[in-house]
Amino acid sequence: MFGIPTRGLVVVGVLATAGVMYVANGGEKLGAEGAATGGCRVTVAADVLNVRSGPADTQPIVATLPRGAVVDAEPRVENGFRLLVDGRWVKDEFVTPESVGACV
Repeated sequence: MFGIPTRGLVVVGVLATAGVMYVANGGEKLGAEGAATGGCRVTVAADVLNVRSGPADTQPIVATLPRGAVVDAEPRVENGFRLLVDGRWVKDEFVTPESVGACV
């Protein structure tokens, strides 16, 4: 086709697609957790921290985290609870952000 080997067209197509995906993602690696969370990580300050399915004391406990555990979180705090990247919630007063700027 047009005197260009098929293998060459495939390579050019793959590189062009990767370039478009890179630009569309704002220059960040695709699937990078840091890009999704803005780098917000928190450390558990309580002996045992309840992880809940929603942002309220009345929501079911779905897991627990031990003191010193470090987890990825979102900057979002609602009703005194911080949203974790996996969609679960912890009481914000019992976690300490590793980087305050990333968790605001």
